[in-house]
Amino acid sequence: MSEPSPTRPKRRGRLFRFAAALLVLCGVAAYLVVQYVTGGGGARGCKVVAASGGGASYEFTPEQAANAATIAAVGTGRNMPERAVTIALATAIQESGLRNIQHGDRDSLGLFQQRPSQGWGTERQIMDPTYAAGIFYAHLAKVPDYASLPLTVAAQRVQRSGYPEAYAKHEPDAALLAAALTGRAAATLTCDGRPGATTAATGPDAVRAALVRDFGRDALQETGAEVGGTPVPSPSPRPSVTATASGRTVTVPVPLGARKDTTGRTERERGWQLAHWAVANSSALHIQRVSYAGRVWTAGSSDSQWKNASSAGAGGAERSVGAVRIVTGQ
Repeated sequence: MSEPSPTRPKRRGRLFRFAAALLVLCGVAAYLVVQYVTGGGGARGCKVVAASGGGASYEFTPEQAANAATIAAVGTGRNMPERAVTIALATAIQESGLRNIQHGDRDSLGLFQQRPSQGWGTERQIMDPTYAAGIFYAHLAKVPDYASLPLTVAAQRVQRSGYPEAYAKHEPDAALLAAALTGRAAATLTCDGRPGATTAATGPDAVRAALVRDFGRDALQETGAEVGGTPVPSPSPRPSVTATASGRTVTVPVPLGARKDTTGRTERERGWQLAHWAVANSSALHIQRVSYAGRVWTAGSSDSQWKNASSAGAGGAERSVGAVRIVTGQ
């Protein structure tokens, strides 16, 4: 009787090692996909919940929160309805995971993976989240009846993606974000507010500059925004309007009235949009406290939730309901 051939055991060994290596590669690939979508970095840091309290929520990183807040601010600044903001947010979630990435398919870049070669702008412009959001809305506004179209159809008519059906799966999360970041859902967005590793300027002047960047000069100036106690020339062309600065606090007077703008948003909703914007940017701009409508959010608190101003120990100014007050760490 001949001895058993060693060929088969060796072959089985090679197959086993190959299968093990394949599983490891699949695991690494899955990890990278998760990091791409979430923005990486372990703990999310920010969360938005449904105003109805039905349990729906979306967790994301401070980087993603700041980008989402910019997208919403640019949309409302262009008098686009909440539906347009939802479409834009769902598109950015699919295209970049709400991260301003410097790579993509061919020459695609930024939040919406726009391509310089297809006329979306220069590389520098596309990598500016405010510009990228603005050019997205400009294209969306040209889509007939976009607000009544299925989200994936409206997004696809702007993006011309090879995977048009992919946008639809992000609609629930985008709708939650849009409700908070347009101000319709009050006190629904929170962040832990831990300062991020950034070289960007911080302090009240930096907050004001970021507000002007995202909302536009006139949008701030018309409210009589204050940045401290010393009057400074207004960047608005209207010479009668000035902005002031006082310590570490940025104050934007916003009534709690029901008067509506051209898109149907109330003054109170605008106030909550500004308040949520500040919380979303708290890590980047080192914002420590935000108050509006008798509610206060504080960075680094145990649960980072919005609390009643009286129970949070806020001062008289912060208990005032007619202004959004943003207190910085510097």
